[in-house]
Amino acid sequence: MGTAGNSIDWLRMGASMLLVLGLLAALLWTLKRMKGLQIKHKGPPMLEVLETVSVGPRQKMALVRIGSHQVLVGMTASQFTALGQWEDPGPVQEVLREN
Repeated sequence: MGTAGNSIDWLRMGASMLLVLGLLAALLWTLKRMKGLQIKHKGPPMLEVLETVSVGPRQKMALVRIGSHQVLVGMTASQFTALGQWEDPGPVQEVLREN
């Protein structure tokens, strides 16, 4: 009688495992399909990280282009701070020619 009970337990555990794996596969498939439904921005990117510099173990500064503006951002593990902003000067070659 112990052997029959053991085999039923193994069957239940195997069926449960298959059910969990099937649900996981269905969830991953659904998420992949939903990703394709996102609205995509056409044209040039509106947000672009131009350069980052590490200034400490958990501190960075980043120059970010947002539309026609550039913003210097200070980043720590818990905070982002805008340090300055100005109009985008355009490609680097034009800036170098002016100097």
